Amino acid sequence: MGDKANAHPGAAGRATAADHPASVRNVVLVGHSGSGKTTLVEALALTAGAVNRAGRVEDGGTVSDYDEIEHRQQRSVQLSLVPVEWDGYKINLLDTPGYADFVGELRAGLRAADAALFVVSASDGVDGSTRMVWEECAAVGMPRAIVVTHLEAARANFEEMTRICAEAFGGDDPDAVLPLYLPLHGPQAPDGHAPVTGLTGLLSQKLFDYSSGERKETEPGEDLLPGIEEARNRLIEGIISESEDETLMDRYLGGEEIDFKTLVEDLERAVARGAFHPVLAAAPAAEGARQGLGTVELLELVTGGFPTPFEHPTPGVTTIDGKPREIKACDTEGPLVAEVVKTASDPYVGRISLVRVFSGTLRPDATVHVSGHGLADRGHEDHDVDERIGALSAPFGKQQRSLTHCIAGDLACVAKLSRAETGDTLSAKDDPLLMEPWEMPDPLLPLAIQAHSKADEDKLSQGLSRLVAEDPTMRLEQNQDTHQVVLWCLGEAHADVALERLRSRYGVQVDVVPHRVSLRETFADRSTGRGRHVKQSGGHGQFAICEIEVEPLPGGSGIEFVDKVVGGAVPRQFIPSVEKGVRAQAVKGVATGHQLIDVRVTLLDGKAHSVDSSDAAFQTAGALALREAAADARIHLLEPVAEVSVLVGDDYVGAVMSDLSGRRGRVLGTEQTNGGRTLIKAEVPEIEIGRYAVDLRSLSHGTARFSRSYARHEPMPAQIAERIREEARAAS
Repeated sequence: MGDKANAHPGAAGRATAADHPASVRNVVLVGHSGSGKTTLVEALALTAGAVNRAGRVEDGGTVSDYDEIEHRQQRSVQLSLVPVEWDGYKINLLDTPGYADFVGELRAGLRAADAALFVVSASDGVDGSTRMVWEECAAVGMPRAIVVTHLEAARANFEEMTRICAEAFGGDDPDAVLPLYLPLHGPQAPDGHAPVTGLTGLLSQKLFDYSSGERKETEPGEDLLPGIEEARNRLIEGIISESEDETLMDRYLGGEEIDFKTLVEDLERAVARGAFHPVLAAAPAAEGARQGLGTVELLELVTGGFPTPFEHPTPGVTTIDGKPREIKACDTEGPLVAEVVKTASDPYVGRISLVRVFSGTLRPDATVHVSGHGLADRGHEDHDVDERIGALSAPFGKQQRSLTHCIAGDLACVAKLSRAETGDTLSAKDDPLLMEPWEMPDPLLPLAIQAHSKADEDKLSQGLSRLVAEDPTMRLEQNQDTHQVVLWCLGEAHADVALERLRSRYGVQVDVVPHRVSLRETFADRSTGRGRHVKQSGGHGQFAICEIEVEPLPGGSGIEFVDKVVGGAVPRQFIPSVEKGVRAQAVKGVATGHQLIDVRVTLLDGKAHSVDSSDAAFQTAGALALREAAADARIHLLEPVAEVSVLVGDDYVGAVMSDLSGRRGRVLGTEQTNGGRTLIKAEVPEIEIGRYAVDLRSLSHGTARFSRSYARHEPMPAQIAERIREEARAAS
């Protein structure tokens, strides 16, 4: 690890296909926006020799080449893979967006990785969303380490940030979060700030000086040893407490000096099984330098302390018909099981799929089975299809470097998978399998759109289907009640990126329109109506008369039709025609154009003609009768009410409950949960929570989550209902 006696000077070269899973490390970088994740990836690539001192890839482009949208957003909006080589290992660095709107990309990175680096800015600290991701990783036992960046900032304090991380991430055991190194400061500047020029290894008690632009190992002066003694002793105790050798602590407390090799091996084992979380410091290389501060130590931690893909349990696998299938973890000779963790479009190559192989070996030009199940509610229909894949490659900036194969445990980009979507499973065509999908965040911000022009309308359907194929956190809804096309997104930034991708990638210009909820109508009291449809225009005429009574029913009753005709006033064959006409009119509405529900319609009487009566005539008469009954009755406008569950930190409970009340919400109860959080359950009209995904994030500083489900329709306040009626009259 970073305290090993002989640090590797840096492995120049390019990312190639891994030869064995044991030589692969898959690492996801996690942290809030602006914490320095992408800068850290660039620094690691420079130290590993994958880019030159200007930060450029050997054959053109830079490791951080963003797409056009990211340039405009001024932040990462998608998962990116940067493979580097170090000391004979292939390290797949998965850089994730830090902004909450792109948590779907983060979840994909967690799925593809075997360990996580949490990047924390010394100037910003640890935010609530980063804590929540830490808890997600802890729940599945993912190994984690912490990297403190921005040490050059004014008032940056590594020791204080380490203490904050121990409080935020250590839980009941703060000694499980400890630094492996302490910063070495250079001469103090006139402003009082002393730049960090190197690191002091707490285990090896050696200095690693980066002031020349390359890491140089030296012995510390006697004056420095007392300063690191307390931190070193605490680190050793933390490592020994996680050791599998139960005698080690007694020997240490008895005064025995534990040798360096034993400490490093125990440290690596504790990190790999997720029991110990080392804190390191890192900074990008200065101009003209070859190595950034702490990058060698970080690469050695990744290769020595992070687990191999063998230690990553394979997610649940079944056959296409749902029968469980036992798959040996990371078996390169086993059945092919791979997963699409990201889908992107390239203007020259077409669709490119980033794939993690969990079993078997993937080769170019092979025919694979593509399975996608379980996301139909988000516009991703279940599908099973055989496809011939194209070339395999490793990305680096905007370059794609060809691979001859991709073994279990490794990641690669696959071209020409035209039907594959993010979350799909790739398997052998003669042995089709399906992986259990990872948990996707529920998109709760509606974005109603319409084509800008006739030309855009012709391209809209295809553009939307490609958009949701790339992003499973987005849900496409064709609302049959409001006749709107709605993209459900995770937040405003997510929505902005969706619109920009429609425009720039798929050439579709759309307009955003106000989102409408699915209202309903019902009768407030009993009413009667008479439908008379009598026409004579040569040949057979049209004759149908019916009389009905309408009365309200309890919520959830729907439309009930009752026949009370006596004496054959309406012939039996035409009674279903009346019902059909009534139900058709109910769907269209009787007052504001919204569907009529929860009424009983009773057919009382009518008249027919032996020649001119027909099915169509009585359908029309039934519809006319319902409209006449509505004209003489009070019609209630019903709004949908959602059952909302909000999980929020205890510090924000009062503010959230007050906000819900201001949205005409009814709080049903609260429940204490683990981690100092409260679950609030409430019922809120859907018209009041259209932007709740955005407002709740602001209210809770990004720490709260909520879910919603339809509860029922109920009468809306008179003043709101009257406004909607006026809008309906103005539009008609």
